[in-house]
Amino acid sequence: MPPWMPDQTVGEAIRAAADHLAATSDTARLDAEVLMAHALGCSRSAMLLSRMRDTAPDGFTLLVERRAEHEPVAYITGQQEFFGMPFAVGPDVLIPRGDSEVLVEAALTARPDAHRVLDCGTGSGALLLAVIANLPEATGVGIDSSPGALAVAAGNAEALGLASRARMALADWHAPGWAEALGGPFDLILANPPYVETTLTLDRSVAGYEPASALYSGELGLDDYLVLVPQLPGLLAPGGVALVEIGHEQAEAVAAIGAKCGLSSRLHRDLGNRPRVLEFSTAA
Repeated sequence: MPPWMPDQTVGEAIRAAADHLAATSDTARLDAEVLMAHALGCSRSAMLLSRMRDTAPDGFTLLVERRAEHEPVAYITGQQEFFGMPFAVGPDVLIPRGDSEVLVEAALTARPDAHRVLDCGTGSGALLLAVIANLPEATGVGIDSSPGALAVAAGNAEALGLASRARMALADWHAPGWAEALGGPFDLILANPPYVETTLTLDRSVAGYEPASALYSGELGLDDYLVLVPQLPGLLAPGGVALVEIGHEQAEAVAAIGAKCGLSSRLHRDLGNRPRVLEFSTAA
């Protein structure tokens, strides 16, 4: 039996749901509030301001039970905010994380004059669309090897009014000649490749729901860097910069891969002061 009863108020149901989710989530109260706002069809702030005494909607129970099974909140609601923009998400794409915003900030700082942008492994399109939204003169190409991911990215470009400046293309950097039709070279290259070690045990909400092909990259988590990074010099325009997300213990290894192919690197850390992004440029 659910821990809430018919005719509970929104506030009462949120409290009961938060208690129910405490064993599943470190953010149980926030999860309950986001799911309730979704069930009500309003923003969380509007709910907290004016809907807490309303009767809780029947559909809330099912949403909470899905979260109790470790399904990510973003997949339940179908949306995740990133860099102040709303992105549709689903099981075909990774959920954009706040830590990845440092890559967008680094890209905008490194090349505020960029005109051509390439996003390798675009997923939801979050990195590419956040960058070109802040570079009004730029156009971009997002590539992915997943048709499902490209459909999500194209939908986000349309919803954000960026479809005329963002093209999504099916491509796999493991395949010969994959970049020939992309229209390079590029002033900015963005990449958040798979970098999780296949031996690593991830949280159930990640391992059980997010696409494995976008997560895992060999026993050391370096397989995709070994393929993609050596191709960056041939894709960069003169003065171009590549921003590549890394695992927090991979900075030295990935920088070494870049150095072997003539790229210098600069490390950017996330808000938790963990290594997060390597900025590659052609060595002088």
